[in-house]
Amino acid sequence: MKKLLSLLLVLSMVLTMGAAFAEDDTTFTVACVRWTEVWGTDFTETAFLKEISEKTGVTIEWQPYWNGNWGDQKSLMLATGLSAMPDAFFGSISLTDADIVPNTDFFVELTDLIPQYMPNLSAIFEKDPEMKALCQDADGKIWSLPKKLPMRPITANEMYINKVWLDELGLPMPTTYTELADTLEAFSKSGEGRYGYIAASSLQFDLNNLLLPFGVQVSRAGNMMGMDAEGKPVFVPMTENYKAAVAWARDLYERGALDPEYFTQTSDMVRAKVQDTEAGPRTGIVFAWTADAELLGNAKDYVVMEAVAGPDGNRYVESDPTFLNYGKNEFVITKNCKNPGKLLEWADQFYTDEASLQTYYGSIGDGKIAKNEDGTYEVLLPDAESGINLDTSCWTFSFRDHGPKYMNKEFESKVILPTTEGDGIKLADDAVNAQYARPTFPVVAYTPDELDQIGFLSPEVLNYVNQQYAHWVTEGGVDEEWDAYIDQLDKMGVNDLVQIHLDAYARYIGE
Repeated sequence: MKKLLSLLLVLSMVLTMGAAFAEDDTTFTVACVRWTEVWGTDFTETAFLKEISEKTGVTIEWQPYWNGNWGDQKSLMLATGLSAMPDAFFGSISLTDADIVPNTDFFVELTDLIPQYMPNLSAIFEKDPEMKALCQDADGKIWSLPKKLPMRPITANEMYINKVWLDELGLPMPTTYTELADTLEAFSKSGEGRYGYIAASSLQFDLNNLLLPFGVQVSRAGNMMGMDAEGKPVFVPMTENYKAAVAWARDLYERGALDPEYFTQTSDMVRAKVQDTEAGPRTGIVFAWTADAELLGNAKDYVVMEAVAGPDGNRYVESDPTFLNYGKNEFVITKNCKNPGKLLEWADQFYTDEASLQTYYGSIGDGKIAKNEDGTYEVLLPDAESGINLDTSCWTFSFRDHGPKYMNKEFESKVILPTTEGDGIKLADDAVNAQYARPTFPVVAYTPDELDQIGFLSPEVLNYVNQQYAHWVTEGGVDEEWDAYIDQLDKMGVNDLVQIHLDAYARYIGE
């Protein structure tokens, strides 16, 4: 009943929003989804946004949503139609290809409008054709604006280990997956409330982190596609490498190296455990963009690890530059918009070096960045009394990963980052494992028919794969049940699903 009332309230709100169009053609409603309510809505009042509003004469009425409820809200909005939609959606977390491609009647095609109204983006398309290619659909049409994130590493999440515990127990730094298992078990046995690894498990996350020594990295797009040792695309949960990885995870679970609540707790519960500075660190390792982003005040006890060697002797680290650095669906205009050209003029202001810096770290005018006389820009740490770290500040006072942006490489050399928090740490840690990065399945484009088939086949297949993973880790049986598992996937249409991904990949590489 509570969920129903919530959805009815949202429907009422979006219908009102859709009906209450601006009285002029320079005021626009824009929906923006945020990961968490904790970050608030300060991002709508930044100096940068005020500056481009004055420059373009455009007023934006922001409609913030929170990711935890957005799935249901979005489904209701799409089902209701244009009457429930804003003038535009901001950030790729808002709409996906699966939302846009089957519903192009709701959206404005941007293919011919970009050259007319967006000189900054048009110049980027000329300089970096990948920016244009990634936002084109299978027919070459453009329905959304792209991004390329600045100051980016090669690696994604890396493993951080509790160095204090290692020293306390007299243990060496693990260098292989077997040594890592022994170390995690020792951590779990070293004291009350300590575990080798605390997490809210999901197969997608584990493949790219805990299980990575087995060479099972998958695309962050969530399709479970990866590349085998020969560089060919595969559905990872059907490979022998995956079976061996699951058996290893089962061994970790049996030895007590994993938190007993590994498959039952939420990410919020995990954060409460690992960020508790009164109790002190409780996990031996953590996989994170940076240690401080995940552990906050407990991060001081952890150091980045060189990736451990897997069964094949190779070291693997998560790396997905196409997905993590480039993106599409960052700005989508609906047919409710009375003046798409004017709105695109506003969006074009995001495609400069200085704008991209501010929409990633915070505004110069708000004191988040210092613009120096020598032409450099210094990203500043939050005031101590704010009680937040740089990563949280960026997400609170800017769009961070979301929205249109593009920074030229030559400009990046002018940006000075703190070395004690955030991206400065990440770029330093990146050097430890960058050499081990390997290609993964790229971001590809699908036809409307393919998206229909993915929507039909994927949920059942992926739900089954995830359920079996949890079952095998907590109860065992992967070797004995493997053939039956493969047979069941066949019955669910996994081969048809995988073929769709292979066809899209063939188009991507030009075959």
